Amino acid sequence: MKISTKGRYALRLMLDIAMHDTIEPVRLKDTAERQNISVKYLEQIISALVRAGYVKSIRGPQGGYRLMKKPTEYTVGMILRQVEGNMVPVSCLEDEAVDCERQEQCVTLRIWKELDVAMRSVLDKYTLADLMGWQQEITP
Repeated sequence: MKISTKGRYALRLMLDIAMHDTIEPVRLKDTAERQNISVKYLEQIISALVRAGYVKSIRGPQGGYRLMKKPTEYTVGMILRQVEGNMVPVSCLEDEAVDCERQEQCVTLRIWKELDVAMRSVLDKYTLADLMGWQQEITP
């Protein structure tokens, strides 16, 4: 499985908001400069995050974006699934998967299920707060 640019940028955007949402809301223009990502691309990503209730938009001259919850309440998996969609390794494991006629004889299904469990365990293990701590370790 390959995480798209959109997924990677969504994590960077959420991390940037978490790191800079101290006094004033975070403006996309500022995030774009810090993260070297176009404002237009961030606008596409932020709309999905607003719809999901992960961030809220503050309007006006001092407006911007704020997290709706604490950084400890967002997992990497939550953020990625919101912008990437279902992240299962094969379509037969999707929530609304059509029953496969080969399911009973599919020897690879065991591998796909185990891979799905492993990916979820990693992606849902780490939170935005973990990323913030790691960022602080590498930023002087």
